[in-house]
Amino acid sequence: MGLMLQVQDIQTADDLPAAFDAGAKEGAEGLLVGAESIFLVNRARVSELAARYRLPAIYPFSMQVTDAGGLMAYEPNIPNLQRHAATYVDRILKGEKAVDLPIEQPTEFAFVINLKAAKALGLTVPESILQQADKLIE
Repeated sequence: MGLMLQVQDIQTADDLPAAFDAGAKEGAEGLLVGAESIFLVNRARVSELAARYRLPAIYPFSMQVTDAGGLMAYEPNIPNLQRHAATYVDRILKGEKAVDLPIEQPTEFAFVINLKAAKALGLTVPESILQQADKLIE
């Protein structure tokens, strides 16, 4: 795809500005935010830095878009995952060993796009992408 991955070492919230600065100096053109708690707890700061550095970003949780103004999110359906976890609890309580239970991947996802953030970044989201969104924030 012709992409080059840049990984920034972020241990604390204090590392965020330097990581964004380093990414900018290395020519970063976009941001893939991980699901680590540091990014969720500091979602407003991450979104603000992404906007300041004019980096389109995709987040793993919709609250990083709906609450913090990020550009887009692609997340598993969390309520479904929580309901499904109950089946695992039930199986374990009935005597199955946790180690014997299969690992299952999510099957339902939500794609959220913040059009206000796109406009602020000077981006035009193609219609084909907009049609795939489950939620648009205008």
